[in-house]
Amino acid sequence: MNWGILGAGLVMGIAAMGSAIGIGIAGQAAIGAWKRCYQANKAAPFLLVVFAGAPLTQTIYGFLLMNTLKAAAAGADTATQLFYLGLGIACGLAMCMSAVSQGKAGAAGSDALAETGKGFTNYIMVVGLCETIALFAMVFGMIA
Repeated sequence: MNWGILGAGLVMGIAAMGSAIGIGIAGQAAIGAWKRCYQANKAAPFLLVVFAGAPLTQTIYGFLLMNTLKAAAAGADTATQLFYLGLGIACGLAMCMSAVSQGKAGAAGSDALAETGKGFTNYIMVVGLCETIALFAMVFGMIA
């Protein structure tokens, strides 16, 4: 069995699961914030879509690392393939948790922006910090 190919698939799948969870968390908060705006007859900020959609990028990072691992695993010996399996799982989990954290930060940002109409730049910086973990996992995984 080519364990490295399994690791390549797992990095993509695990990262995508994190994206789905993070988007669900941030999306629920955005919808709730819009509802409160509508109830108060305030303009509903379209920018909340940015918070809701931010965790999607971890799926892209998982896809990019999957392609790198798939190419590297072709013809590799068993020990190297097992390394790629572990690398795929570890990087996938890092991307997953980054997306979940990003969803939570995006949820808080949605709530705060809808209530105050201020602070978008500050809120998106925190969302970006969560994103950085996934970028590190992808790049370090590609280097390894």
